Amino acid sequence: MTQAQASARDDRFLVGLIGRGIGPSLSPPLHTAEATALGLDYRYVLHDLAELDLPPESVGDILDRLRDAGYSAVNITYPCKQLVMAHLDEIDRDAARLGAVNLVVIRDGRFVGYNTDWVGFRDGVRNGLPGASLNDVVQFGGGGAGSASAYALLSLGTKRLTVADIEPLRVEDLCARLRAAFPEAHVASASTAEAGEALARADGAVNATPLGMAEHPGVAFDVAALKDSAWVADVVYFPIDTELLQAARRRGLETLDGGRMNVGQAVEGIRLITGVRPDAERMRAHFLELIDSRRGTPVG
Repeated sequence: MTQAQASARDDRFLVGLIGRGIGPSLSPPLHTAEATALGLDYRYVLHDLAELDLPPESVGDILDRLRDAGYSAVNITYPCKQLVMAHLDEIDRDAARLGAVNLVVIRDGRFVGYNTDWVGFRDGVRNGLPGASLNDVVQFGGGGAGSASAYALLSLGTKRLTVADIEPLRVEDLCARLRAAFPEAHVASASTAEAGEALARADGAVNATPLGMAEHPGVAFDVAALKDSAWVADVVYFPIDTELLQAARRRGLETLDGGRMNVGQAVEGIRLITGVRPDAERMRAHFLELIDSRRGTPVG
């Protein structure tokens, strides 16, 4: 343990989450259980825009109030990940490239923005698909989670990334930002109807759409189009075993569930907030317990 990590243990950490409809979030129990295991004094509080009857544009005012109340950091979720950026004193390079912030660390009264979503997916691939070929990947969906997973894939060395969407023009801005950040890679947008050829040659495919969630049943693509050596990843984590992943396993393909990304972003968040590195496998086990206990309940 470094001196910085040791000194962090003497601190008290008050952490918040700003978003809309966040009541069922797993972040409070996930963060606090790991902090307790690490011996940290750590409290996690929700600030739901719906309950506060406040618009997303109030995120800056809320941040100011939380800073004045002694908060150490604030997680940011829908619909404030882009809006919050205008209120920050400093933005991490990766978050700036992604155009979204999901963690604001408060240091000496200053707001510093990070994006831990892409780190979560990156580490999920490293731990959950060790040795998998990442050279040519097709991703369906380019929203918030999709931006993070695409950025993570390119950071891991993906040379050809196709982002497929029912409205390809909608993801072209994302693709343009990714090309600027990773000029050595080939990044293209496509309609879902045009994705068949890309799927056939791909080393792997990612679902970054809501399809597969409890309230959005279905699959984003047909795993039959993939070659036998391909892998399939899903960013959906409730249910943890989506219809897409089940279909991929029936074909004998390697799979990566969305829980890896969710836990990974929390691991990185706690590290940035406290200076102490959490136990990722312990958090993964606790996350799966939480998911199992929430069966039948929508999870935010």
